[in-house]
Amino acid sequence: MRPAPGPDMIDALCEAAERGVDVHLVLPSLSDFRPVLYAGRSHYDRLLAAGVKIHELRDAVLHAKTAVIDGVVSTVGSSNMDWRSLVQNSEVNAMVYGEAFGDAMTRMFRADVAASAAITLAAWRERPLADRALEGVARLFEGFW
Repeated sequence: MRPAPGPDMIDALCEAAERGVDVHLVLPSLSDFRPVLYAGRSHYDRLLAAGVKIHELRDAVLHAKTAVIDGVVSTVGSSNMDWRSLVQNSEVNAMVYGEAFGDAMTRMFRADVAASAAITLAAWRERPLADRALEGVARLFEGFW
């Protein structure tokens, strides 16, 4: 089984940031299943080191996954950014092409960023050892969720 987001997605995000693409992620600070939260956080160090900007939305559980690319291509749906979500979990996303929808999505994303806490690489590397341990254990099992 492959973990979500999966190594291909992590690689793609890191490579994009390293070549100068402005990559921002708004991720949850809460989850209805904490092991998934910790497994996701286990990837933060690599993403942050590559230049990906991570923001954790305060006081909300996120389920919808959205993306806006170049202000024109947008996706909204329930699938995680991996093939397992699409093939095995019967998740679905809508793809919308157009500047008007992309602008609306961008405004909503900016509102989410404003309601989020920015995660910096320096602060991330100072997090408690207990959190690091939970992330490591959760990452071992992330392929099973």
